[in-house]
Amino acid sequence: MTKALSKLPRSLNAKMLYASLLGVLLGSVLYFFMIALGQVLIDTVYMSEENVAQRKAEIYSRLSSYVIRNDVSGKDTAALAQWTAENDYVTILVYDSGSRHRSFSGGKAIGADSEIVYDSAQYGRLYPLRFSDGVYLIAIVDNSQVGESLLVNVAAVAVAAGGFILLLLFYMNRLTHRIIALSKAAQEVSSGQLEKDISAAGQDEVSALARSMDEMRRSLIQQMGSESRAWQANTELLTAISHDIRTPMTSMIGYLGLLNDSDFSDIERCRQFSRSAYSKAMDLKDLTDELFKYFLVFGSAELKLDMERYDGRLLLEQLVSEAEFSLTEAGFRVQRMEFEGECSILADPLYLKRVMDNLVSNVMKYGDKAKRVVILSELQNGLLSLCFSNSITRSLDRVESTKIGLRTCKRIMEQMGGSFSTETDGEHFAAELRIPAEIKTETTA
Repeated sequence: MTKALSKLPRSLNAKMLYASLLGVLLGSVLYFFMIALGQVLIDTVYMSEENVAQRKAEIYSRLSSYVIRNDVSGKDTAALAQWTAENDYVTILVYDSGSRHRSFSGGKAIGADSEIVYDSAQYGRLYPLRFSDGVYLIAIVDNSQVGESLLVNVAAVAVAAGGFILLLLFYMNRLTHRIIALSKAAQEVSSGQLEKDISAAGQDEVSALARSMDEMRRSLIQQMGSESRAWQANTELLTAISHDIRTPMTSMIGYLGLLNDSDFSDIERCRQFSRSAYSKAMDLKDLTDELFKYFLVFGSAELKLDMERYDGRLLLEQLVSEAEFSLTEAGFRVQRMEFEGECSILADPLYLKRVMDNLVSNVMKYGDKAKRVVILSELQNGLLSLCFSNSITRSLDRVESTKIGLRTCKRIMEQMGGSFSTETDGEHFAAELRIPAEIKTETTA
């Protein structure tokens, strides 16, 4: 039963239908309860012998006044019919001395000249009444319980309708409270109060809206955190770059000042100062190149890539060969291990070369020339991966402060649909780039 209920639709339209059906059920129960209660009250209270006798006495009094006032005879059926027309739910039976009677109900004569049946259980008490032509016996039949039954039906319908409306109002009130609470939560989010969760109980449209708003709140928190981290990173970058630029610039100014103040007769000393100033100028160039590279990659949301499909083996062979040549020229020993198989990749070769150049530059700056640099390529699970692994030289006083080159590699690879990751343990460094590959299968004739 519980499982069956859990499978019922939970939308607002479905819930409104359920509430309406419950309202109809509640209204039906209230209606039949009121009918039963009213009938019991009519039978036990309204139609009790005491109350019936009292009403008949009042009817007798009104009829007696009418007969005397209008000088009505016992045989004047028109006058008696008029009186009954003016008194709803009353029937009178007039008995003459010949043991015959006429009855009047609602202004019409009923059963005129029919035989008298002396049965008090049927007609109740007979009342003597003096008409203009003598004394007659009359039987009074009170049918006012019909009107009371009609009132009970009207009251039952009103109570049933009230129950139906109250149940719908209860449901609408709960729905309104949920919407008001959601509106207050939206106002809190718009005012910057992002700490409080937005409740999302239920499975209807309001709950879905609450969950969407909570996801929006979490996204805002994440975005604000990302912006804060980006701002902090940019601040640290500018601080680091300013410090890094200031150091070689101060040294270069010092060497140029010495050149300006020194005696040019000492050619060797001038050459020494000139070489030192040139070295510091090149350091400045490297730093400005790194800064330009950072703003080139991170200054826009999307890179303008020229993506084309290439033979993975040929493209990787060309890029790795250039990297091996540069590292060998710099005094490194390189060990290559190439993947087996054939594949094609979708890439921008210029940006892919920039990634390789950054990795080569990183090895040249921080690699230990006494240890081998391993370049490993693999093809598996639909991915072509290339890993650079080298030992870190112990002569470095500090590690890279900004890691702009590695951030550049990660951004470029992600833009090309791949990935980039690095690992280090303080003595060894490894960088791996991965890009989706379409494996080629060999066909035989």
